[in-house]
Amino acid sequence: MFALLPTHHLMSEQFPLHFEFRANQTFDDYFAGTNQLIIEDLKRCILGNGEQQIFMWGKSGQGKSHLLQACCHYAQQHERQSFYFDLALYRYYKPAILMGLDDYDLVCVDNMDWIVGRKKWERALCDFMQRHVDRGHRLIISATCLPNYMTIKTLDLKTRLGWGQTFQLKTLVKKHNVDALIFKADAMGFEISPQVGRFLMIQHKTELDEMWYLLQKLDRASLIAKRKLTVPFLKELFNSELKKCEY
Repeated sequence: MFALLPTHHLMSEQFPLHFEFRANQTFDDYFAGTNQLIIEDLKRCILGNGEQQIFMWGKSGQGKSHLLQACCHYAQQHERQSFYFDLALYRYYKPAILMGLDDYDLVCVDNMDWIVGRKKWERALCDFMQRHVDRGHRLIISATCLPNYMTIKTLDLKTRLGWGQTFQLKTLVKKHNVDALIFKADAMGFEISPQVGRFLMIQHKTELDEMWYLLQKLDRASLIAKRKLTVPFLKELFNSELKKCEY
């Protein structure tokens, strides 16, 4: 399913913005760990029972984009129009591209860091935030750090980013990593045992978001070989160059 920006707001140098709802990025598909209370705050914001604006920050790989997509899903389920806007994708376009986003009940702005220091973008984002909030709509923004630690040139933008609620996504502690792998595999439609989960965490000491791609490759390899994902099978795969099993 795609969401489109209303064309009556588009200027001549613009194009119809759209984004695709990622079917596997809902709240149900997110392993919350110690972030469950944050999810509840996001839901209250969307439904109008909590803060009107939320600023969410955390290092790369903690699922910020997943949560913003999940917010859009949740809003649509409750008959609220939503839009996911990734500034990392549109940073090289003219900031007038933001015009019309304030028509939506909920806008989720991802990767705010990418436009920091660019005055025209900062000013346009600040103006959009004012219009959006004035209309009583909901806004959720993500970045990798707090506004005070960004080199934001527009003082009004730094001030507006401090409105509402701010929270940090907490990193999963190691004891939760295996549970996260099991949860993610189940959401992808296959099963791994705690033993397999521990084996993967020991063999591949990497960020969890990279582990999701590994799980996709392993699922593919399992289907091709028609074998369950066991520790002996994984050892065979890793010994025979897992990279050949393209996702």
